[in-house]
Amino acid sequence: MDTNVINLFNKSPAANDSGFFERAYPAIHAPAHKITIEQKLLSISVSDLSKGLMQAEAARVQRKEIGRPTWQVMGNRLRAHIVPLLGDVQAQLFSTADAQRLIDHLGAHGFSSTTIAQYLVLLRKVVMHGVHTGVLRDAPAFPKVKVRSQPRGSFSVAEYRTIVGAARSLRGHAHPVLDKLSAGERFWIARELLVMPDELPWLIRWMVNTFVRPSDIKLMKHKHIEVVRGKHVYLRMNLPETKRHSQPIVSLRPAVRVYECLLAYRGTHGFGGAEDYIFMPHLKNREHALAVLNFFFHWVLEKTGLAKGPLGQSRTLYCLRHTAITLRLLYGQGIDMLTLARNARTSVNMVERFYASVLSGEMNVGLLQSRRGRAS
Repeated sequence: MDTNVINLFNKSPAANDSGFFERAYPAIHAPAHKITIEQKLLSISVSDLSKGLMQAEAARVQRKEIGRPTWQVMGNRLRAHIVPLLGDVQAQLFSTADAQRLIDHLGAHGFSSTTIAQYLVLLRKVVMHGVHTGVLRDAPAFPKVKVRSQPRGSFSVAEYRTIVGAARSLRGHAHPVLDKLSAGERFWIARELLVMPDELPWLIRWMVNTFVRPSDIKLMKHKHIEVVRGKHVYLRMNLPETKRHSQPIVSLRPAVRVYECLLAYRGTHGFGGAEDYIFMPHLKNREHALAVLNFFFHWVLEKTGLAKGPLGQSRTLYCLRHTAITLRLLYGQGIDMLTLARNARTSVNMVERFYASVLSGEMNVGLLQSRRGRAS
């Protein structure tokens, strides 16, 4: 028996913060039972491999090879479905049938093929961790999941104008849920916040003219924004790194007006400093701030009947980013996909799969029928 292999579990690299795992995901990251020399490899389970993988991935977070949000998503998925379903399976007895069980389980819970494929990738990482540490000789074949990419429901120009108008008309109005709450009953949003915020129309216009993700919204501070006035007028946004992209984003010109209005508004309410957040600056919990904005955005969509996209997709704040990119593809004169992808902090492949896929030839019939001028 190779005792060095067994001892790897207790020596796997972890975060420097001793309370890092316990605070984040106690169900997965609580210290594993000590694996002694007398225990056999057969006693190592998929759950043990999951713990070892999460410790190894935490070390990658420290080395800045992956972001902490990515690590957190891995933990969430392990804890939600993989460990409860397959955690007790002996690592050396793991088979293709177990992977298929996970696929069937997630399908029964209504997950899309894209999400199921992501879970399958994570399960493969768990198994490969066993191979890399010597617990397993090799990994079994994994079933294939056919992924059908479905673009999010971006908004047409008319729909965009409609939701901006609805958000403006609802400013200062109490959300209907407030009337349904009995005295003393609590809601996940504080009662004083259950009023349409003045900034939501600005948020909608901001996202459509800056290409940012909702995750950027919760992190953006005024120090990240610079107004550039020259031949072109735009915002240069040096935002925190997201999805391994760190280059600045250049906005469209209308975003400058939106920002100036928002900045003036913030100044009258005691915010607007370099370290203040641009949206919902009074909420220090930024995850909660983004959730509140999404909640009110859903109210606007319900009011306008635009909660579903053309293919039945449920619309969220993320659809505003899709709208920004799709409208540039439609109306940006001569814009190339590489420039657009770089500025939106994504890849050309993603633009083609999820943004350009909704476009038809007739949408740009003018370009299709255009002719080059004769050389003089």
